[in-house]
Amino acid sequence: MFSRKTILVLLLLFVVAIFFFYTQNHRIVLSSHTIEVPQMDSTHNGITIVHLSDLHSAEFGEKNERLLQNVEQQEPSFIFMTGDLIDSYTSNNGEGVDLMRELVSIAPTYYVTGNHEWRLGIVEELEETLVEIGVTVLRNEAFTIEHEGFSFQLVGIDDPDSRGTASPEEIVKDLLNEAIPSSATDSFTILLSHRPEVFSIYQDTHADLVFSGHAHGGQVRLPLIGGILAPGQGLFPDYSEGIYEEKNTKMIVSRGLGNSLFPLRLFNRPEVIRIDLQPLS
Repeated sequence: MFSRKTILVLLLLFVVAIFFFYTQNHRIVLSSHTIEVPQMDSTHNGITIVHLSDLHSAEFGEKNERLLQNVEQQEPSFIFMTGDLIDSYTSNNGEGVDLMRELVSIAPTYYVTGNHEWRLGIVEELEETLVEIGVTVLRNEAFTIEHEGFSFQLVGIDDPDSRGTASPEEIVKDLLNEAIPSSATDSFTILLSHRPEVFSIYQDTHADLVFSGHAHGGQVRLPLIGGILAPGQGLFPDYSEGIYEEKNTKMIVSRGLGNSLFPLRLFNRPEVIRIDLQPLS
């Protein structure tokens, strides 16, 4: 028989474990990056972008009120959502659409598809709904955005699951060729694309800044090691979270917000990313 003291200690450890895992999977953390833009005039006040990804139908507070408060506090100029708004393994009660409906009231909101939307076969229906509520859905296209006298090119492509069984690398190349105008541009170029593992292909487009997700931060993160496992990259992924730079292209990978097939995060809390684009100092 266990003593009363042993039972109390075990109960305490159980409660602590529940609290720990709850915070790891439900307490949002804000990550921030400042990026200098050579094309931005020195008098410009800068642009604030909030990057969200991989909601997977999750909720943070009733109707995602905690998530929305976090986004609103950043006073963003633009909001980017890089796919997997909905999860293909869990029930979908409209959490993703409800969130996007509120986001557009905060700032212009742009969205590209993830693999889960294609797996569910709901892309066309979802696109129609999102457009109706004011979201700009980017499907292999590029256009110019102006903000207080500064213009940049925004490119968005579908997830590779949109194009059959060819390799993701081949499909992404085709999608980018379709999306990016053949004429060269000196404009600062931002690319929204769900998958980070094809970073080398993004570099070939000469995109200045890429926003991506999909890796879920490696799901479990260990000190000095980083992410353990990511879809499309396997064990110890090269691109799991944070900012990467090669060949003058920077890529920001979101750890995402929700979970999918594997239900728990560890040392890898859900993430909202704030990016401040500023003139050269």
